[in-house]
Amino acid sequence: MSNHRIVIVGGGAGGLELATLLGDRLGRKHKADVLLIDANLTHLWKPRLHEVAAGALNADVDELSYAGHAKRHWFRFALGRMSGLDRARREIVLAPHIDGNETILPERRIGYDTLVIAIGSNTNDFGTPGARDNCIFLDRRSAAEHFHRTFLNEYLKAGTHNPPAEKHCNIAIIGAGATGVELAAELNHSAHELTEYGFDQIRPENVTITILEASDRVLPVLSPKASEAIRQQLEKLNIRVLTGEMVTQITEDGLHTKSGKFVPASLKVWSAGIKAPEFLKDIDGLETNRINQLVVKRNMQTTRDDNIFAFGDCAQCPRQDASTPVPPRAQSAHQQALLLAKSLQNRLAGKPLLDFVYRDKGSLISLSKSGSVGNIMGNLSKDFTFEGKVARFMYITLYRMHQFTLHGFFRTLLLIMRDRLARRAGPKLKLH
Repeated sequence: MSNHRIVIVGGGAGGLELATLLGDRLGRKHKADVLLIDANLTHLWKPRLHEVAAGALNADVDELSYAGHAKRHWFRFALGRMSGLDRARREIVLAPHIDGNETILPERRIGYDTLVIAIGSNTNDFGTPGARDNCIFLDRRSAAEHFHRTFLNEYLKAGTHNPPAEKHCNIAIIGAGATGVELAAELNHSAHELTEYGFDQIRPENVTITILEASDRVLPVLSPKASEAIRQQLEKLNIRVLTGEMVTQITEDGLHTKSGKFVPASLKVWSAGIKAPEFLKDIDGLETNRINQLVVKRNMQTTRDDNIFAFGDCAQCPRQDASTPVPPRAQSAHQQALLLAKSLQNRLAGKPLLDFVYRDKGSLISLSKSGSVGNIMGNLSKDFTFEGKVARFMYITLYRMHQFTLHGFFRTLLLIMRDRLARRAGPKLKLH
């Protein structure tokens, strides 16, 4: 094509927002050809995966079609998983798309003038023995849905015993970050709700949920006051929290820790760390760090190729006022997408790129129907913690802001109305 080719790899929160903004601003006016590539046909906001796992969210209802969204916002979509890079020819390589034993799409090469890599991250198990074989890594929709099916199967199997017998369910979550804490709270809520739908062979008090964290407190990225508030709320929900416990081995029956503890568990989730996909490591000479993230400058250009940008979890971006890089959080990707949309417009107009300035908006942790806990305004509110329904409202607002960036005010309002109608018309949990 004669237009400037902008290829965005990765349709997560940041990549999809960037494609939408560039499509509306450049694609609509035929100033650039914007292409989004993702390994899936639909998008689901990653911070909601814990709700899918617990059955609180039906992903089939909440998903967004990339192709449908692309049509409305003047960009193109292609299905594929990036597997290689040819910087000399300005091409990326897409692996064959295989369904079962059938090759649906062959290996392809896609040309670019500007490449943006936003492929997110995978779970990092730090080489812990047994983790990959015995844990579910809650880093993608398929894993969340697999956990949900496994969780429901525990209840279905418990109901087959004759005569009825009291059954127990032990769940262990490795990592007391946002995903681990939010999953624990949602599972506690689901355990109570399931009895209302006839799954009563496992009573809520017989569902044991244990969170294990290697550091000395939950949510170590938050202030000590916010961390303590979250720990107290978890204990009120009868969720067992073990801090200062490093998991050293995972078996089919449970977890072993460095201190010698054994935690029995039939369901095990690993949510303790992240790393960028393995294929990014030193890809075609680009600079990467020890967890495979692409090293970028403050304008989000890679350090060794000005035609390639990276942001979100797969990039190590320096901060303007700290020795540590921009944290891998949804708000970081959102802020970077907004800035990069302006920068790429500048690039086409021959204007300078903009440097990214990370603004910590704080953190809110959802504790299901018990509300939320956290702080807002980042460093301005380190000692000011929000709890309860007000915090819950602000937590939900974060997701609505993502929808607003993608759909605008009117469509987001329609989606809010749809969600409220669905909650009134259907069951509170996904039961299949």
